[in-house]
Amino acid sequence: MSEALSQEEIDMLLNGNSSASAEEPIETLTKDQLDIIGEVGNISMSQAATTLSTNLNHQVKITTPRVSTTTFKKIIAESATPKVATTVEFKEGLVGTNLLMIDVNDSAVIADLMMGGSGDVQTEELTELELSAVKEAMNQMIGSASTAMATMLGRTIDILPPNVLVLNEDNLDAHEEMINNSGTVCKIAFDLVVEGILHSEIMQIFTLDTVALIEDIVMNDTAEVLQGRQAEEVKATPTPVEEIKSSQSAEKVSVSKPQFLELNAKDSEKATKNLDLIMDVPLDFSVVLGESRKTIKDILSLGTGSVVELNKMTDEPLEIYVNGKLIAEGEVVVINESFGIRITNILSKEQRVKHLN
Repeated sequence: MSEALSQEEIDMLLNGNSSASAEEPIETLTKDQLDIIGEVGNISMSQAATTLSTNLNHQVKITTPRVSTTTFKKIIAESATPKVATTVEFKEGLVGTNLLMIDVNDSAVIADLMMGGSGDVQTEELTELELSAVKEAMNQMIGSASTAMATMLGRTIDILPPNVLVLNEDNLDAHEEMINNSGTVCKIAFDLVVEGILHSEIMQIFTLDTVALIEDIVMNDTAEVLQGRQAEEVKATPTPVEEIKSSQSAEKVSVSKPQFLELNAKDSEKATKNLDLIMDVPLDFSVVLGESRKTIKDILSLGTGSVVELNKMTDEPLEIYVNGKLIAEGEVVVINESFGIRITNILSKEQRVKHLN
């Protein structure tokens, strides 16, 4: 005679699931893996926050990452829906999937700020326009994060176009396969703060395959997923550390102080005597009677018979210029019905040479 089935076993038969599958064991990460993936997440999301700051025209800050392992099913169960999920498949450089999740209402705030609004919105549904704005924001954030990761890991990382979807109670069944079959994932949670407008939580989720590959790259620098010519180009490109080592091992070059000839007074005397070689060079000789500053209105009002007052007194000497350099002073004289200038004060030869230079 068979034993009676327990209530738990009856529920398993009715639901078509086992308790083991309902509570799938969660894998754990080593301390090194937690430290590495936390640092990668911190650097990549810091860059993403900088990009978001530019798009929103508001300062965006993120907190220190909180790293843990869980399942996607558990994330959905513990989170308040609806959520905006942005999934990105790595095309080159890494394997697996990168996922960003944020509340719908917080996404609406980001969308409103991107479109020039104040961010003062409350909603649980996104319009097509808002969803497009959020998609663009997430696209640029993940693109910046991937670039930061590529710099940190020293290799090219390329991603496929992101897929943005809204998870709510009505469409969870449509994504049941993704939710139930994702296995253990690594969750990196951040507090995201937009100055005085938004305080939210954003999650970056990696598959364990991605975590293992990142650890291998950082710890051993032996992992390589690029293929063909591109992989050879990446390998051929020296990292900053390699460049420093290369420069340190380069052949030393002897360096000595430059030597200059001493200057003495005879050189300046020789330069003065050489003026004889340019004595026949023509120069512009001009005499300034005086100056005055007028507005455009005053200039336009001038006509025949107008008198313009200058800044010179009648008894003050006139200025004599050669090529725009003041060299002497003088007074006006009349010679055979022509104006002339009598020099009353002249600069010394040394002073005139200085003015000519």
